Amino acid sequence: MAAFSPVGAKMTAVAAVMTGKGAGAIATIEVHGPSAQAIVKSVFEQAGSASFEQGNILLGRIISGSDTIDQVTVGCEGRYTLAIHCHGNPLIVEMIMELLQKNGVELVTAAQLLAQILAAETPLNTIAVEANLAQAKAVTLEGAKILTNQVEQGLNEKAQAWLENIDSVSLEEIKSGAERILKRSEPARYIMFGCTAVIVGPANSGKSTLLNCLAGRQKAIVTDIKGTTRDWVSARCRMGPLSVELIDTAGLNEELAVADSVDETSQKRTIEVLQSADILLLVLDNSQEQLSVSERLLEKLADKKALAVLNKCDLPAKFDKRKLPASLGEALEISAELATGIERLAERIGRLAGTDGFDPREAVCFTQRQRRLLEQLREAQDKNEAVSIITELLKGRLSV
Repeated sequence: MAAFSPVGAKMTAVAAVMTGKGAGAIATIEVHGPSAQAIVKSVFEQAGSASFEQGNILLGRIISGSDTIDQVTVGCEGRYTLAIHCHGNPLIVEMIMELLQKNGVELVTAAQLLAQILAAETPLNTIAVEANLAQAKAVTLEGAKILTNQVEQGLNEKAQAWLENIDSVSLEEIKSGAERILKRSEPARYIMFGCTAVIVGPANSGKSTLLNCLAGRQKAIVTDIKGTTRDWVSARCRMGPLSVELIDTAGLNEELAVADSVDETSQKRTIEVLQSADILLLVLDNSQEQLSVSERLLEKLADKKALAVLNKCDLPAKFDKRKLPASLGEALEISAELATGIERLAERIGRLAGTDGFDPREAVCFTQRQRRLLEQLREAQDKNEAVSIITELLKGRLSV
């Protein structure tokens, strides 16, 4: 990853393709830096007399010597920022980028360019730059609010307070404060960027029916035939402040996992999905006496945020809850078919994720850089080391 300092970074001009990869009607190339205007003028033949003033849009063509590369418009977005809007053919975009590079422009990613623009606007606050970058990835309004609050309050305010009161605050207070921020950051991450809830359990326990119920539409095939779901199916839904990606997996079954079979592949995929899950919902058939859960699945649940869901509570209950591991807590009874108990399920998922009653004004970390520094701060040996880490947190180098 490229790294640069958001404070006084020296550069002439950088350029990035801001639109997605592949062919499209229009592509946008942004050029930013003190030399941006001069360089764009050198490759742009204008049709008209409008000036390169902020807010103006100029029509013309990008030229290389006597050759025309493309008809374009140039938007003057800021003092040092221009946007070239060209046809979306990837070959045209590549030719313009190569031409800019030949004229002294450094080619960067869209995230790197945005970071430099934001760093120029907020030169003394790396956390503010990171918050602005992260806003584009937030999946909920609540998540965007948390990020906004980190700029003037939250993480920035906490770090500033540590520095301002370094003579009166103890090292242990700083270290315990860093630990609290790290703990709050996991539920904050779920709210800001979403979480994954994987639905697991024996075949024909109603996993697909539950996914369809939570998603509010038919996403998975539902039949009485055991093992119908051979691959995983996903859908996204809202649960309070959470944007949850629900994944309905093939049931783990050692008898299916035979060599060289389709089922063996689906079993491996299920295990991979389980390992990456934020939350696991163990769905069991409440109308059946047997637990019907493999030891391998119970092992996967042991170190995860997991909840036991007893489905088909509209049928006579036969299952003994005492068979469930204590680590799963109190089992929740629902009927996915009748949508009974679904609101309680959403509430339990929120409590499991730690987002129930979450205060968006609290300090949290939301980048790997911040997490790494707070983990170092938690282990600081003296105040001099702590001051160095906190200063790095507020004004350090930014990697994108």
